[in-house]
Amino acid sequence: MTSEDATIPVDLGIKSEERADGPPKLDDMVRNARLATDFLKALSHETRLLLLCLLSEGERSVTDLENSLSLRQPTISQQLARLRLDGLVTTRRDGKTVYYSIADDDIKRVIALLYEIFCKGPGQERKSPRDWRE
Repeated sequence: MTSEDATIPVDLGIKSEERADGPPKLDDMVRNARLATDFLKALSHETRLLLLCLLSEGERSVTDLENSLSLRQPTISQQLARLRLDGLVTTRRDGKTVYYSIADDDIKRVIALLYEIFCKGPGQERKSPRDWRE
């Protein structure tokens, strides 16, 4: 059985069709949870997250990203390919140069929020998530 075939084994006493005008249907919530999980998996790699942070500022070429991150081109290209496969970035070709940009505004909003939380200015170090409760 795949994760797509799995159902939540909890009887909430609510039938999906009963909520036409109310909160999201359980089936929709399950589907959206899978989408969110896939999205978060794509973000859960340091280089991919850095690439998205840079792309949130605007379209960039592979060479520009390579120079900004001081990483080798194969590393950048591999992670951009994953982001493209996941639908998080789009490409535009101008001659031999390929430009990347964030695919939609929702992705930009998530990256902006992460930037706000984790990329504070100089001297404002962010605590580890384990320390947030303090």
